[in-house]
Amino acid sequence: MATGIVEVFAKAGYDVLVRGRSTAKTEGAVAAVRRSLDKAVNRGKLEEADRDAALARITTTTSLEDFATVDLVVEAIAEDLEVKRSTFATLDEVCKPGAILATTTSSLPVVECAAATSRAGDVVGLHFFNPAPVMKLVEIVHTIATDADVVATANQLCRDLGKVPVTCGDRAGFIVNALLFPYLNDAVSMLEAHYATADDIDTAMKVGCGMPMGPFQLLDVVGLDVSLAIQKTLYLEFREAGFAPAPLLEHLVTSGRLGRKTGKGFRDYS
Repeated sequence: MATGIVEVFAKAGYDVLVRGRSTAKTEGAVAAVRRSLDKAVNRGKLEEADRDAALARITTTTSLEDFATVDLVVEAIAEDLEVKRSTFATLDEVCKPGAILATTTSSLPVVECAAATSRAGDVVGLHFFNPAPVMKLVEIVHTIATDADVVATANQLCRDLGKVPVTCGDRAGFIVNALLFPYLNDAVSMLEAHYATADDIDTAMKVGCGMPMGPFQLLDVVGLDVSLAIQKTLYLEFREAGFAPAPLLEHLVTSGRLGRKTGKGFRDYS
């Protein structure tokens, strides 16, 4: 997600400072952006000069202290609340007054990140969808403390990036995942009950409902560990029995079958 978001901002004309835990990490991030831009050039979707200009806008660092003068920070680190809170606490000390601090979390409470700072009004959720250079939607998530002008700025920024922003409150799953993951969880329960095969369920939802991917294809792309974490967050917030993760999903994660990224999930990609 981080490299995709970097690409989006750099292509839109913004100077981007990328922070990684090591020089190797930052170099890898820039290399990933370069590969993506090269593909766009090869497909005729981007001019070479625009690719070169975008890459020239990207600089790297291994220190959060270098964010002292930026106007916007977009955090895209591990989906771990304590790690995020620690990062926001540091950013609060480092960043100038008025800088917007945004998190890309897909399921964690944005207000928890805000509470780690002394500037809760400047904290907002910017939930880009994967892959960020392709997907148009951005969920702008405001807490009870987010200032209205911060939300307005985020909306305009997303439009300037060529994205389609939607605004919502700080509830688990926001809009898309709050509707999507109960459906995905129901599909896993249906498979677990031997109601139908994964192939037939995927085919039914693609052909019958016009979905671009069936639920099991989508789960394997998202990652079963990420999917399980989102489902657990929904259940913990809403306490609806139907939101409890299907046991099969938990078992697959425990066994290391996390989807396409590990070669096996609901299907075998090896």
